[in-house]
Amino acid sequence: MLQRESHVFFLLRITALSNLEPITHFLTGACIGRAGLNRKTALATATVTLAAEAPDVDVLGEVKGRVFGFAHHRGFTHSFLGLILTSALVVGLIYLIWRLRGRKLKDPKLPPRWGLLFLFAYLAGLSHILLDFTNNYGVRPFWPFFEKWYSWDIVFIVEPIMLLLLTAGLVLPSLFSFVDREIGVRRKVPAGRWGATLALLGVVALWGVRDYEHRRAINALEARTYQNADPVRASAFPLWWTPLRWVGVVETQNFFAATMVDSATPETDPEGEMQVIYKPEETPVTLAAKRSYLGRVFLDWAQYPITETEPVESGYIVRFRDLRFQQPGRTNRSVLSAFVKLDRDLKVVDEGFGSGRDRKPASD
Repeated sequence: MLQRESHVFFLLRITALSNLEPITHFLTGACIGRAGLNRKTALATATVTLAAEAPDVDVLGEVKGRVFGFAHHRGFTHSFLGLILTSALVVGLIYLIWRLRGRKLKDPKLPPRWGLLFLFAYLAGLSHILLDFTNNYGVRPFWPFFEKWYSWDIVFIVEPIMLLLLTAGLVLPSLFSFVDREIGVRRKVPAGRWGATLALLGVVALWGVRDYEHRRAINALEARTYQNADPVRASAFPLWWTPLRWVGVVETQNFFAATMVDSATPETDPEGEMQVIYKPEETPVTLAAKRSYLGRVFLDWAQYPITETEPVESGYIVRFRDLRFQQPGRTNRSVLSAFVKLDRDLKVVDEGFGSGRDRKPASD
């Protein structure tokens, strides 16, 4: 029996699985600000730090229901057009705080330049889109003109090395500056610029390494056959604890194969973990579920969708899942899996995510 989750709990879970966690975005914004933008105008660091996280305001769409929130997550606010709005909102908030504080500034000789702050906020928003692009959930930067999803698939939602680089780039210069003051050394340039710059360059270098290993993993997947079938397409998805182990998903004409890949070797299925999932036959039940609001939204986003049909007393439950978010051999369903409940007449009576469900079907 399906159990209902609270909207707050669901929101936290789906946000955690779909986004780079907010700390990375905040730290990236702070490093961008301290790398030199804070020397161009007052309030730059605060503006850029907030703007680097601002696109995730779209999680408020959850208020209108889980399906609606999922449909619009990483949509308008994660697009090049939507960043104009989020950047304006951040600059407006900073302006309001500045006025409420009596227009006080740390350096009166460096006044706020609001047009430049807006450009910096937009740049920080672009960093958010880029960071989200690196993981395997994807982004729609050209929304609403072109709703194609793009993903680089090289970084997990939590990347410890990236967090370490960004934190060190902000904290270590402050520590060195404190030591210098204690021993009487005077600096001509404020501490922090080079630390933040090196941290950002370190992140770019990390992406280069992950991209290299990612391509090696994909090449390994494409180089073999699966139950004597050639792959039609192959993808590799990251794990957080190692840059060398990947979740590989391969599509053939009749089935999907999921396996672990070691890009250092590179070898597929090193531990006998390959899982074969045959493509389900299309039936009137699955077609009705796919035509539902949730079904259309889910299939538009999913890269390797699978459906499972469960007959129940009142009709059918059709479950949707994307093999991007399931490791081989694990049977637990991700919170990003979904379901559509149909009555005997194949009309939608319920739909939702994970083990939860909405009170009534979502509508366009």
